[in-house]
Order: sequence, then structure tokens, then C-alpha cells
Amino acid sequence: MARFEPLKFAERDPASMEGRSAEFCEEMSRRRSVRAFRPDPIPLEAVRRCIDTAAQAPSGAHKQPWTFVLVTDSEIKRRIREAAEAEERAFYGGRAPRRWLDDLEPFGTDAEKPFLEDAPALIIVFARKYGERGERHYYVNESVGIATGFLLAALHHAGFATLTHTPSPMTFLSKILERPENERPFLLVPVGLPARDLRVPKLRRKTRDEVLVEFSPGGT
Repeated sequence: MARFEPLKFAERDPASMEGRSAEFCEEMSRRRSVRAFRPDPIPLEAVRRCIDTAAQAPSGAHKQPWTFVLVTDSEIKRRIREAAEAEERAFYGGRAPRRWLDDLEPFGTDAEKPFLEDAPALIIVFARKYGERGERHYYVNESVGIATGFLLAALHHAGFATLTHTPSPMTFLSKILERPENERPFLLVPVGLPARDLRVPKLRRKTRDEVLVEFSPGGT
């Protein structure tokens, strides 16, 4: 039986709730994927605290099926880049469907991934398929996905630039980082400060009307 404790909940008045939600929405609207980083050192304790934040995410049956690996060693970053670029060359060289490559073409991405070495830190998120003693985990993808969202929001809020990188397959990460059999790579996140004078694609986000469906009293 789980032990229970009083809920620590900060109740706010409607005006404060609207203001805080608007401020956070505006802040997150400025988050962009960055593929060029400065080599400047970053405060790693702040990065670790963002990982602490990610670990506060809810999970199926509270199994917390995640591991976050923080890499700042230049030799390990080099090995990750080499392995990732090998997979990416296969992807761009024939593994990916033509439609996928056509959708990527406007963004100018290719198999070269210098950001994997240039970024001062890499966070590799692993999903634990089952526990260390074989116990079952539930809703692993959903749980780790939520934790990853917490991580990206926390890093952006702290002042870091990030990228969500998913070379496929990512099994090389398990080998390089010597992760156990019950873990599989979920996401690779370079972390740092953006290169000076960096330009990013001008994107149009879907509007509220395009993503929100409401059911309210008296109709939809």
C-alpha cells in the first residue's frame, strides 16, 4: 500500500493563472531547434537540475522508466558523432523514402552532425523496458515522452539551446555508453548556447483553432 501525504498545491487567482500561462506560452514559443552551438562552457549544475526536473514527470504505476546520460567528454562525443553520421549517411543515401527527404529538403539538413561534438553537453535519454530485477514497466513510451517534454521545457527556461536528434537506429548509443539490456535509446539532446548570429527557419505554428477542439455546455 502506498503511503499518502498532504498535497502541496499553490492555488492561484484567475488573473494570475492567465498571466502565468501567457508568459510561459510566450517563452516556449521562442524555443527553436539549434544545430550550431558555441563551444563556450555552460553551468553543468544547471543542466543537472533540468534533468532533476525531467525526473519529476508522471509515469505508469510510478515506475519512472527512464535514465538520463549526461556526456561532456570530448572523446565520447566524437565516437557518438561518428556512429550517428554513419547511420545518417545510410538514411540520406537510400534508407529514407523520397517523400521524407523532400519534406526535409527545405531545412537543409544532411548526414553531417558537427553539433554532436560542438555542443558542450549531450543528454541521451534512455527508456527502461523493464526494471533491473525484471519487474514490468507500463506505458514506457508515454512516460519517457512526458519526461522528455519536461526536460526540453526546463532547459529552455534555464537559458539553454537544444536539439532533439534521433538518428535511426540508435543502438550504437547503448554500446558506446555501456547501457544495460533493459534500456533502449529514446532521444539524443545536444545542449549549449547557440552560435552567434545563428539563423533558423522561419516557421508557422498551427493556430489554436487548428489544434484545439472544445466541448462546452450548449455546443462545441
